[in-house]
Amino acid sequence: MDYKTIQNLVESDMKAVDALIQNRLQSDVVLVNQLSHYIINSGGKRLRPMLALLMARACGYDGKKHVDIAAIVEFIHTATLLHDDVVDESDMRRGKDTANNVWGNQAAVLVGDFLYSRAFEMMVDVNEMRVMNIMASTTNIIAEGEVLQLLNINDANTSEERYLEVIYSKTAKLFEAACQLGAVLSGLSREDELVVAKFGTHLGTAFQLVDDILDYSADSDEMGKNVGDDLAEGKPTLPLIYALSESEKSGHTEDADMIKKAIEEGGLDLIEEITDIIKKTKSLEYTIEVAKKETILATDCLKVLPDSEFKSALSNLANYSLSRTT
Repeated sequence: MDYKTIQNLVESDMKAVDALIQNRLQSDVVLVNQLSHYIINSGGKRLRPMLALLMARACGYDGKKHVDIAAIVEFIHTATLLHDDVVDESDMRRGKDTANNVWGNQAAVLVGDFLYSRAFEMMVDVNEMRVMNIMASTTNIIAEGEVLQLLNINDANTSEERYLEVIYSKTAKLFEAACQLGAVLSGLSREDELVVAKFGTHLGTAFQLVDDILDYSADSDEMGKNVGDDLAEGKPTLPLIYALSESEKSGHTEDADMIKKAIEEGGLDLIEEITDIIKKTKSLEYTIEVAKKETILATDCLKVLPDSEFKSALSNLANYSLSRTT
C-alpha cells in the first residue's frame, strides 16, 4: 500500500477536514485570513490529521467527530510551524517563502497564537473533556520542546538522549496525540488507548530522524528547504551528535573539533567538511537504523487493533516514514 493509496482510503474524510479548516480559518481581520490561508495551503502532507482519521477508523469509530479532531491537530501543527520559523529565522519552507519572511515576525507569531486559540475553540465544540486534557498537555509539551531545542542550539555537548527528548516533545508528541484522540473517540479501553498512542510516538520519532538525514542528503528543491539548515542554525541533530561521538572515540580530534566549531558558531562555512565527516563515520546509516527500530516498535503497537484496511494503512505509513525523500 503506497502513500497515495493510503490517502485515497480517507479521501472523503480529508475533504471534510479541509472544508472545516477553511471555514474555521475565517477572521474579521484581513491579515489573519491572508497569513493563515497562506501557511495552511502551502502544500503540507497533512500527515498528522491523516493519522487521527486512520486511527479513529482502525479503532472502529463510525461517527464524525474525528474530522474535528483532525482539523484541530492540523491547526496546532500549523501554529507550531509559524512559531518555529520565527525562532529559527527560516526563510523557506516547502519550497515557498515562510510566512515570517513575507509578513514579518510579529504577524507570524500573532497568527500562530490565533490558530492555537481557534483550535481550543474547536475542542470545546467537540465537548469531550479527555480531548481537552490531551491537547492541553500536548501543547504544553510542544512548547517545552521548543525551549529545550533552544537550549541545545550551539551546544556541542548535547547528548543523543537529550536530543531524543527534544524530538519527543517537539514532534512525536503531536503524532502521539493524533493517534490517542482517534482511540478516545472510539471508546477504546484506556490500556489499549495508551498502546496505540505509542504508535504515534514511535512514528513521529522516526519521521523526525528521517528529517535529520534529509538535511544532509536530500536535494533542496525536492525537500522544499535549504540543505544544511540545521547545521547553519547550530542545531546538533542525531547525525551530527553521532559523528562527533565517533570522531572522539576514534581519536580523530581534528574532525571532532571541526564539528564542535560548526555547532557552536553555526553557519555553512564548514558544510562540505562536516558532510564528509558524517559520511566517514556512517552517521546517516546509524540514524536510519535508529529510525528503523522506532518503526518496528510502532507497528508492534498495532497488534491490539483488529485487522482492517485502516490498520494496514497505519502499518504502511510507518514504512513510508523511512523511505520518503521530502
